[in-house]
Parts: sequence; structure tokens; C-alpha cells
Amino acid sequence: MNKTKQAKYKLGQVVRHRIFPFRGVIFDIDPEFDNTDEWYESIPAEVRPRKDQPFYHLFAENAETEYVAYVSEQNLLPDETGKPVRHPQVKEVFVRDSKGDYRPRGYLMN
Repeated sequence: MNKTKQAKYKLGQVVRHRIFPFRGVIFDIDPEFDNTDEWYESIPAEVRPRKDQPFYHLFAENAETEYVAYVSEQNLLPDETGKPVRHPQVKEVFVRDSKGDYRPRGYLMN
């Protein structure tokens, strides 16, 4: 029986990469790897993640630029800086509430 793992992180959550210096807001979640084999094989074998875990689409940023990233759950940690994410698409998809959390546009805000 194939059991899908429950995602640890949620839409709108700010996370950071465990190894590389970038962070971002989660805007989509795949229950397991759903990208091309070419993309997967481009990751060095010694750091290549397992495919049988959630993968997250991020509006990501590092010190130099903003981009979209696709990251395995094992390589993410919560970002607890409280700083806003500067990626320009964040404002198209999310609103930031008074506590600094990101909520998808169109959802009721408490």
C-alpha cells in the first residue's frame, strides 16, 4: 500500500533551505516529487533528496535575486526571522496579516 506523507509545511509559510542560503514563501506543494528526471539528475548524487516526500514550490530569494525554487521537505526549515519576503510575486498571491503571516488572497483573514 502506498501511503502519501502529510506535508510538514503549509501554503504561505516562510521557510529557508537547510544547506543553501535562500528562503521563500511556499505557494504550492506536491505530495511527492513531480518534476522532470532531467531536473532530478542534475542534483549531485551526494545531496540528491528522496523522491517519496513532499516537494515545495517557493517564491524564493537570496542575497542577490528572487526566483522560483522547488525544494524537498528534508531540505527545509522554518524561517523564524519575521522579515518579509521581497519576491515580487508574493504580493500577487498572498496578503501579509498583522502578525506577519502570509495568507492566500481571497481567504478570510482573522
